[in-house]
Amino acid sequence: MESARVDQWLWAVRIFKTRAEATEACRGRHVSVNDAVAKAATRVQPGDRVAAHVHGRDRILEVVDPILKRVGAARAADCLVDHSPPVEAREVGPFIRTRGSGRPTKRDRRQLDRLRG
Repeated sequence: MESARVDQWLWAVRIFKTRAEATEACRGRHVSVNDAVAKAATRVQPGDRVAAHVHGRDRILEVVDPILKRVGAARAADCLVDHSPPVEAREVGPFIRTRGSGRPTKRDRRQLDRLRG
């Protein structure tokens, strides 16, 4: 049966940008396999559930294909099933500029345009 290291698989399916980042997440106890905290060398097989805390969001993934090399985004999507909860929309507050704060920046102008139109 095929298997892959959990840090290598998380990098290959594009959950983490670099393999070092995936390894660091494992060291920091942010990754678990089948509800057990995983070290970077923990092997994953098809059917395993991998939970990872990535960029302030919890991701729950099911391994379909334990690939070893990084692949394109379309192929990577076929190697996992995402059981993560939906992303919560962030509330955007009103745009407020203090009087006399100078000329608006490009970012300020874009925010004003969004409010107007």
